[in-house]
Amino acid sequence: MSTDMKFLIVDDFSTMRRIVRGLLKEIGYNNAEEAEDGVEALNMLKNGKFDFVVSDINMPNMTGFELLKAIKEDASLKHLPVLMVTAEARKEDIVLAAQSGAAGYIVKPFTKATLEEKVQKIMQKLAAAA
Repeated sequence: MSTDMKFLIVDDFSTMRRIVRGLLKEIGYNNAEEAEDGVEALNMLKNGKFDFVVSDINMPNMTGFELLKAIKEDASLKHLPVLMVTAEARKEDIVLAAQSGAAGYIVKPFTKATLEEKVQKIMQKLAAAA
């Protein structure tokens, strides 16, 4: 489990980004950057080296699903695990997230334990697939 993994937290609410960043730090991941929508996120992903994306679904300019689609369609980014975050656990969202290639799904508000478990599960899956 590499703690120097670089996370990109995508959410239009700065408070939510701060919460996620704080939780990641408590888990042991200190390397995180933030984007306030999918457009900014995609730009950062294309120009930087990230290992993991935590993205909200409902955002202006470009939704989490649109961002996920753009990541999965980009040969240089499609390996990136994307953990989707949403305020409502709608069944169609969960299905769409899975079908679109999201690595996981988490509902707000969530605890450090939930986030840690999701991230670890995703990392184990990736390690097994590598």
